[in-house]
Amino acid sequence: MSNSSQQSADLEPFVAQVERDFAKAFRVLKDTRTLSATHTFQAYVRVPGEAKVVAVHAPDGWADDQTIKGVVQAFDGGPQGKRYGKVFEVNSHVDVVIHVHGPHLGAWAGAHRVLPLLYAPAQRHTLAREIPVYIDRRGGEAAFINETIRQNAATPAILEANGGSTFWGKNIIDVSKYILILEEAAYFQGLAEVLGGTKPFGPGVVEQQWAMGHVNRGRAEASEAA
Repeated sequence: MSNSSQQSADLEPFVAQVERDFAKAFRVLKDTRTLSATHTFQAYVRVPGEAKVVAVHAPDGWADDQTIKGVVQAFDGGPQGKRYGKVFEVNSHVDVVIHVHGPHLGAWAGAHRVLPLLYAPAQRHTLAREIPVYIDRRGGEAAFINETIRQNAATPAILEANGGSTFWGKNIIDVSKYILILEEAAYFQGLAEVLGGTKPFGPGVVEQQWAMGHVNRGRAEASEAA
């Protein structure tokens, strides 16, 4: 067996697990109408110990073959490996990047509006207080994500102006759970616009939500004080 064949065989269990996790996330997000009708949902998962990702895309609704298939590519390899390769190279704590189109997050992205985290469940799992918008595409999305993380390592996502959103974290399931929550936040906060907009949290709400999400209390208090 050649080295490349051996490496492919060694990765089979990992790729299979990525495919299972992605299939579950796709089902939940589709069933909850978190995804747009085009089913734009793509995950890029770091291969442990290697400069490679497993890339997997949701099947188009028109496709005869609805099988979910993971593709392994090097960070500097084909287009799927290259898309977020620099994000993985720069941020050792990021193990998955997911690009997704959701109707309500897409509305905020289309309006070029930063999304403040004013829906309590959306604040529960992050110290970030808003989701920034990627507008100027000349520098590349990966560079914008890296700069976003450099400015605030707690930021979990960006809005892609006139498009979708990109999220990152440790695994497909946890990141996808946050996609659902943030899409819900965009929905409720969008509805509130006609009533004067979602108001800032009352006293103690942020600390309460951070505690419920098991966010480090010391970091939370420092972030709130700033």
